[in-house]
Amino acid sequence: MTQKAFKYRFYPTPEQETLLRRTMGCTRLVYNRALRVRTEAWYKDQQRVGYSDTSAMLTQWKQNPELDFLNEVSCVPLQQGLRHLQKAFSNFFDGRAKYPNFKKKRNGGSAEFTKSAFKFKDGQVYLAKCCQALPIRWSRTIPQNATPSTITVKLSPAGRWTISLLVDLEIEPLPKSSNEVGVDLGITSLVALSTGEKITNPKGFKAKHSKLRRAQKALNRKQKGSNNRHKARLKLARIHQQIGDARKDFLHKLTTRLVRENQTIAVEDLAVQNMVKNRKLALSISDASWGEFVRQLEYKCDWYGRTLIKIDRWFPSSRRCFDCGHIVSKLPLNIRKWNCPQCGTHHDRDVNAALNILAAGLAVSVCGANVRPNRDISIGQLRNTRKGQKQKPK
Repeated sequence: MTQKAFKYRFYPTPEQETLLRRTMGCTRLVYNRALRVRTEAWYKDQQRVGYSDTSAMLTQWKQNPELDFLNEVSCVPLQQGLRHLQKAFSNFFDGRAKYPNFKKKRNGGSAEFTKSAFKFKDGQVYLAKCCQALPIRWSRTIPQNATPSTITVKLSPAGRWTISLLVDLEIEPLPKSSNEVGVDLGITSLVALSTGEKITNPKGFKAKHSKLRRAQKALNRKQKGSNNRHKARLKLARIHQQIGDARKDFLHKLTTRLVRENQTIAVEDLAVQNMVKNRKLALSISDASWGEFVRQLEYKCDWYGRTLIKIDRWFPSSRRCFDCGHIVSKLPLNIRKWNCPQCGTHHDRDVNAALNILAAGLAVSVCGANVRPNRDISIGQLRNTRKGQKQKPK
């Protein structure tokens, strides 16, 4: 069984919107209070406060007359918020994430409901404390005999309401294919395949940059706390939402196509968090969403019975000649085409890297070979040219 989420847009009635906003506000309040308590306990007394302690505190908060409004909403999203805080601290102590931050109202909100807090009947969703079904726009059908185990309601900063239904499914693997492909990630070409195909980076942020800049300047001119500033903030958030939607749509279509067409996919294990520290390339790397691309490939390959191979990030895929194996010592980023100083083969930088990634991935999968070569100084060194197109070995 595999867990799969089905996400939909919905348009709540005024009564439902009031209840959902109150629920998210209470969830945010409980989360921030628990985070403050755990932080102060550690810095003052060097004590760790766990989930069971914060759950007991929640019971005391509900008995406080000043926080009596916590009893007006379902208790399940409040408890789930404490569980999410516990998971955030676990990720922090394990080195997978940064220290948890306080939640802000302007960032929207979310509320998670387990089976005891919702009812799924006749294809309709009924949440706790709400007598009417949510008016969901069912853009795709849920498989028959599939019952949601968890429902998450989310409000985006742009004011968009979405609901996510987590169900357990048996996903049938795709028919086996004999195709194998190596994938080299880039900026100008988002993906270069070992087949020689290059897929251009849509650069969604750059397409909306001028519009985003005008909206940001208009927001800065508005007085804080005014209604006009609230309208300007929503307008800016909608532009960010459009950029994110376009990026996710493109990545989903691309990764789905690669998984359907190929049995084995080889990619580099890139350290994106370290690469974005380069201030000249940080914006372009973030807009390309390499991490999201690899994440989608991982779970889709797991769903449909494909093989995803990650090779070492230090493997010199661009500097290695695919024909003879010669490795040049330097290859600046502005050089997109080069000639091998040993065999004279003319290479396209990205396609050559994709071919090497595929070869290294197959070597790893077959015999577990170490694809990280010895750091030997190469005999041939490529010189930088004025146009950065072609060069001769020194």
